[in-house]
Amino acid sequence: MALTDDAIARIRSMIQSGELPPGARLPPEPQLAAQMGLSRSGVREAVKVLESARVLDVRRGDGTYVTSLAPRLLLEGVGVAVELLRDDTLLEVMEVRRLLEPVATGLAALRMTDARLDELERILEDMRAAADDAEKLIRFDTAFHHTVIATTGNEALTSLLDGLSSRTLRARVWRGLIEGNAAHTTIDEHQAIYLALRSRDQLLAQASALMHVNTSEAWLRTVLAAQAGAGRPPAGRGHGADAATAGPPTRRARS
Repeated sequence: MALTDDAIARIRSMIQSGELPPGARLPPEPQLAAQMGLSRSGVREAVKVLESARVLDVRRGDGTYVTSLAPRLLLEGVGVAVELLRDDTLLEVMEVRRLLEPVATGLAALRMTDARLDELERILEDMRAAADDAEKLIRFDTAFHHTVIATTGNEALTSLLDGLSSRTLRARVWRGLIEGNAAHTTIDEHQAIYLALRSRDQLLAQASALMHVNTSEAWLRTVLAAQAGAGRPPAGRGHGADAATAGPPTRRARS
C-alpha cells in the first residue's frame, strides 16, 4: 500500500505540475515505473485507483490518458458517498445544502434565460400531472433542481449539489410525500422558487430555496427523533436530500 500511495502521489504531482495535462497520454507502464523509481506493480495499482477516481482513463489496447479533470467527473463520487451515509450523518449533508443551494438559486435568478425559465415551467407542469407517481416525480424533481443550479454556470457547484441530492434519497422522500398527502404542497414550494426566478428577484429566489431546504432538514430531524424515541437504530441509508417542505409527513417514507 505504501508503494501504491507513493505512485499515486507521484502521478498526481505530474498532473498538477502540468507535466501530464488533461488529455495527455501516460508513458507505458515499464517506462513510467522506471521514471518514478517504483515497482511496476505499485504503478499498476496506482493507475487502477486513479481510474476509479476518474482522474485517468485506461483505454485497452491504446494506453492510459489523463481525463478532462472536469468537476462533473471528479465529483461524481459524492452521490455514491451520500447514499452510504447513515441517517444521523445526513443532517450534516442538509447543513451543506443549506449553505450552498439558496445562494446558488439566488445567483441563478440573475443568470436565468427565458429558455431556461420556460423549461422550468414545463417541468412544473409535469410535476403537477405526476403528483401521485413517485418515479415520475423523482425524475422531474431532479431535472428542476439541476436546471436551476446549472444556470449558475458553475460546474463544480452543480456537480456537488447533484451529488448531495442523489436519486435514492429523492425516492425515499417522494414516496413518503405521496403517502402523507404532502406532494402537492411540496410542488407549490417549487412553484415559489420558479416565480422568484421568473421575476429575476435574487433575494426572493434565495429565500424561497432556503425555506425549501430548511423545512427538508426539519422533516429529517423529526424522523430521526421518532426513530430514537422508538428505540430503532438509524437505517443504513438516509431519508432524503429534498424532503417534504410542508413539515413532517404523516407517515415515514418506505425504502
